[in-house]
Amino acid sequence: MNASALLIIDVQNDFCPGGSLAVGGGDEIIPLINKLAQGHAHVLLTQDWHPADHSSFASQHKGQAPFTQIEMPYGQQTIWPDHCVIGSHGAAFHNALDVPQAELIIRKGFRTAIDSYSAFFENDQQTPTGLGGYLKERGISKLTLAGLAFDYCVRYSAEDARHLGFEVEVIEAATRAIDLGGSAAATKKSFAERGIGLR
Repeated sequence: MNASALLIIDVQNDFCPGGSLAVGGGDEIIPLINKLAQGHAHVLLTQDWHPADHSSFASQHKGQAPFTQIEMPYGQQTIWPDHCVIGSHGAAFHNALDVPQAELIIRKGFRTAIDSYSAFFENDQQTPTGLGGYLKERGISKLTLAGLAFDYCVRYSAEDARHLGFEVEVIEAATRAIDLGGSAAATKKSFAERGIGLR
């Protein structure tokens, strides 16, 4: 069986206008995502889900500003404004997201000491979320990705899916980028190199 699934990444209040880590135009993609979901038999969601003292928060690093890089035991880590704290309004899915048929929510970033951009692996690139096994056991071999943000959680999810052997495409109009230091262009280059479709 070669089924396909729509993987919707982090359409949460904190990543939409008014949120603590708002992506410009983040809420504009929601109607398209809702429409895409109607055309897929399988729909899955990811949800950023951080403890209040998460190590990726700038507030946990004295004298460090958000959007700068620090060295963590697993490598370079961008530090962020506090966002998507477990149980908070900011961590909730945006109320315009209308995908009641979603069959799975993968929560990521809940371990205090390590961040998690990808739906498949934490930022050490070793610790799996279990999503790869879930999809393979259900015969899903093709993934379409949408959501926030194009150059971070969507990018790393797409790259890891491709690495695990899935056929992957990203719907560019159903994403928005943070674009730190040219990260959006770097994402497009990476997708082209890895055979990840962008349409």
